[in-house]
Amino acid sequence: MTLATATKRSARGAPAGRPADHGAWFLVLPALIPILVLSVGPLLYGIALSFTDAQSGRTEPTQWVGALNFQDLLHDTLFWESFRIGLLWAFGVTVPQFLLALGLALLLNQNLRFRWLARALAIIPWAMPEVVVGIMWRLVYHPDAGVLNETLANLGLGEGKDWLTGTSTALLAVIVVGVWAGMPQTTVALLAGLQNTPRELHEAAAMDGAGAWRRFTTVTWPAIKPVALAITALNFIWNFNSFALVYVLTQGGPGGRTRLPMLFAYEEAFRYGQFGYAAAMGCVMVAVISVILAVYLVGRLKGGDEA
Repeated sequence: MTLATATKRSARGAPAGRPADHGAWFLVLPALIPILVLSVGPLLYGIALSFTDAQSGRTEPTQWVGALNFQDLLHDTLFWESFRIGLLWAFGVTVPQFLLALGLALLLNQNLRFRWLARALAIIPWAMPEVVVGIMWRLVYHPDAGVLNETLANLGLGEGKDWLTGTSTALLAVIVVGVWAGMPQTTVALLAGLQNTPRELHEAAAMDGAGAWRRFTTVTWPAIKPVALAITALNFIWNFNSFALVYVLTQGGPGGRTRLPMLFAYEEAFRYGQFGYAAAMGCVMVAVISVILAVYLVGRLKGGDEA
């Protein structure tokens, strides 16, 4: 084969005479089937269920009720209260989670002794199941023998409190646990962004006389901003959809002070058997998450255009 022939074939992208591969989409099929069966299928079934009066233990056939469940939701003050609590929980966990993870990532990015050990210890909460985390922190918050109350008593900071059953402390207590449990994944993502930042930029800024804060705002933050926005959006979605951690800690109590929307929908479906009504709640939560994702994607696209 001559060099000219090889060049022509390389330019065409395939050997001469070979037909175009129109069946490449079959390669995507093995990955597409689990998504359709495990994600899209249940989602569509849940949407259809929200327009019915499906209930557990019912002998009569399920009836199509249209938007009746959604009309009832508009006047359900308990649901909207849980929605408000869910937003407080999501913001209350996501914001300090990001700030603390950013500080920890900046620290772990320094050339310190035993840095590998510190990095390994930092991701321990991420490796623990949420149920185990909830049980562990229930012991920490225990009103009689908990580590927190004993520590406060030894320091002379007053008598211990019943953190998880007090109406004024329950939500704050579970937010602390949520921040602790979710901070490692944010730290890992931000640390990866920091390590991809060229050191030459920091050295050049230092030579120009820029201080630590100036280097952070002009070099570090622009480099990790895409990662920070992505992980913050994902964290907000994950936190808003939280279930297991709060369920183990408080089961939505006391008096509904920690009843997140997912907990409310769970109770309606599996405690009271109102499957159609619970599915309508799920649809509302999916709509909220979709709006958040749309806002995030639009912001990313605009940022990409400006860049």
